[in-house]
Amino acid sequence: MRRESKDSARHPLDCAAAWKAVTRALIPVAVLSTMLSDALGAARFEESQTALDQQGQASDLESWRARAEEGDASAQYELGAMYAGGRGAPRNYAAAVTWFRRAAEQGHVAATYNLGVMYAAGRGIRQDFTEAVKWYRTAADEGHAAAQASLGSIYAIGKGVPKDDAEALLWFRKAAAQHDSGAAYNLGAMYAEGRGVQRDLGEAVRFYREAADRGNSAAQSNLGAMYAEGQGVPQDFLLAHMWLSLAAGSDNRIAIRNRDIVDGHMSPEQIAYSKRFAREWKLRRKSQ
Repeated sequence: MRRESKDSARHPLDCAAAWKAVTRALIPVAVLSTMLSDALGAARFEESQTALDQQGQASDLESWRARAEEGDASAQYELGAMYAGGRGAPRNYAAAVTWFRRAAEQGHVAATYNLGVMYAAGRGIRQDFTEAVKWYRTAADEGHAAAQASLGSIYAIGKGVPKDDAEALLWFRKAAAQHDSGAAYNLGAMYAEGRGVQRDLGEAVRFYREAADRGNSAAQSNLGAMYAEGQGVPQDFLLAHMWLSLAAGSDNRIAIRNRDIVDGHMSPEQIAYSKRFAREWKLRRKSQ
């Protein structure tokens, strides 16, 4: 396809005709397939910074162990996080599970969530989604956002519990209300597919944007594709390229391919606009 003329470059959003050809080549918006793989990827455990001094060096392992052995739940959690992350202690998932469990049994919420992560991932213990659900739910009921998001993903998949889109939506909403970008992304995916709700591309865009503004690469990629195709939003050449470029910067392969397809049908002036928008977005995010 020919590039836009100089006249059209002065009006970079007036590109509807060009998009009729461009969007046919785009990879379809990635929704539930990405969401499910994210859920099964075992949410990352919550790392503690308490065990690190201001220079980022690990505090004395034995001092934490002594406190943990005395029954200090916070120290047990810290010790588990050190073993799970390999920071200040040799990475040892089995030891991490032991200390997370001891802290969780005393009601330590972050340790409870982390224990659920270990069960879901099968790290240091046999993978068991039923146990993962048990610990996620306990932490989620205490308001832990990552546990709420993880529990939503478990219900969306149907691992350890019967698949239940309504329950998944419930927990995604709770987590998204606490600014969990993964939960907001998953809500966008549910609305895009009409899972548990009436299909609503406008709502999908709203939640994708919410997650994208927090730096979620999958949401940025999907938002860019929706702007490219005019799904749930007016078709917008520059915003499509901007969001796809931001996602591509995180090595999102779908976004890279889609951005490159779009790039081939933009004038140099349009590309310059998009790059400027992307730089401004990064500066705003950095200043927040």
